[in-house]
Amino acid sequence: MTAPQRLTDRKRESIVQAAIAEFRDNGFEVTSMDRIAARAEVSKRTVYNHFPSKEELFSEMLHRLWASAEAQPDATYRPGVPLRDQLRELLDAKMKTLAQSTFIDLARVAIGATIHSPERAQVWVNRLNQREETFTVWVRGAQQDGRLKAVEPGFAASQIHALLKAFAFWPQVTLNEPLLTPEKQAAVIESALDLFLCWYEIPASPAA
Repeated sequence: MTAPQRLTDRKRESIVQAAIAEFRDNGFEVTSMDRIAARAEVSKRTVYNHFPSKEELFSEMLHRLWASAEAQPDATYRPGVPLRDQLRELLDAKMKTLAQSTFIDLARVAIGATIHSPERAQVWVNRLNQREETFTVWVRGAQQDGRLKAVEPGFAASQIHALLKAFAFWPQVTLNEPLLTPEKQAAVIESALDLFLCWYEIPASPAA
């Protein structure tokens, strides 16, 4: 890679970081390309060379929000393996994403920018929901094996996600609370497991 290309990449990154900061501090509607250029310490022309509009910048942030989400582990249900152990693996991976400051910052900006434009939110909400489909697949497998009660799998998956997000996402995004410590993360996960399995797990039949 040549030096000019590296300089171009650095300028592009400066523009993206400036846009994130401006959107976070002032909101999407108020922020202008002029303010972004000033914060990035580049010319307005340079900003437009990289991003033709604020919408393009917003799309770049959504891409980063998507990329920053940890890939979920294999959600294939495993017969004979304790439900708690299987579900804990999925929740651990989810918590790793929620514990990333980058993910929380981008989510805060994205949510703020979509309050007055719901259609703008649809794309990133749909993409993030695709990641949560792994839980739905797992729930369906456990149900087919007769180990979880009959309930719409997507509904149950949303519930388990909500148990984590109530402590490790929404307070950080909306109230700027600090990220959970590893100890609190573990406690939230175990509590979520207790509640979910207490309600949905079908007790094993006693051996004859």
